[in-house]
Amino acid sequence: MNEKTVILTSPDFEPFGRIPDQNTCEGADLNPRLEIASIPPGTKSLALIVDDVDAITPEGPWVHWLIWNLQNLTTIEENSAPSGAVQGTNSSGRIGWRGPCPPPVQPHHYRFTIYALDSLIDLPQGSSKFDLQKAMDNKILGTGELVGEYSRPGLG
Repeated sequence: MNEKTVILTSPDFEPFGRIPDQNTCEGADLNPRLEIASIPPGTKSLALIVDDVDAITPEGPWVHWLIWNLQNLTTIEENSAPSGAVQGTNSSGRIGWRGPCPPPVQPHHYRFTIYALDSLIDLPQGSSKFDLQKAMDNKILGTGELVGEYSRPGLG
């Protein structure tokens, strides 16, 4: 399948910019507002995976958020899971968003990857990143990525 580029942005931070404290463990731990554009024709749902590419576990990068079956939207509001969406279990063992909380050593980079899919994903709430990636196999029409950076205050 020839994937198209989906545009993912946030009014809260620029690409490779600093993620605001309110979206991290240092603040209110709210998911940031995300805006989605250039969604390919034929898209039936969207999925989002947020991971920390600098925190590698035996399962891969540390997962901060898994959410899928996002339908008929171009915005994910701050501190919200859109109606009808399903969320997976993050690397903290919780369902839903868990904001950046790196050790106070160096900045970490957080990758927000959006997937445009040709169907809904038939997975229960609490599923893993591995389960979601497997379920998306051969359903991806397009992808987009936004990377933000965060370091704990007091580094320097």
